[in-house]
Amino acid sequence: MKKSSFSAAAIVMLATAITVATPARADTGQVAVVFTKGGFIVGVGGGEGVLLYRGKKYPFTVSGMSVGLTVGASTTKLVGRALNLRGPASIEGSYVVGGAGGAVAAGAGAVQLQNGNGVILQLSGPKVGAEVSAAVGGVTIRLK
Repeated sequence: MKKSSFSAAAIVMLATAITVATPARADTGQVAVVFTKGGFIVGVGGGEGVLLYRGKKYPFTVSGMSVGLTVGASTTKLVGRALNLRGPASIEGSYVVGGAGGAVAAGAGAVQLQNGNGVILQLSGPKVGAEVSAAVGGVTIRLK
């Protein structure tokens, strides 16, 4: 009897450990964003996007600012993935961006961003306009 009690207790402890050790499953969504930016030294921009998550569309706004060398204006249409989603609201927040890029007439851009919720945006797409930048900035996303 002691042996079967011990075995039952061991099975319960093992099942509990597996349940606790398994992280909650994060999902992936599709993202499309149109962002317009312009400025001289300080760049300011904004736009709109849509998160497609579990078959439903969630519109959002994007706003941002960069400080550093920014000259001109551009519009970027980005598409890609949102990784590590724990629900549509986890896409909200501030994303810090650092880097250099440019577009004259038309070009292509790619960016990977991460917010405080652990959501990673992997985006790419064409940039239209005439802008050169070597700036550090941030982007904020808010669901509508």
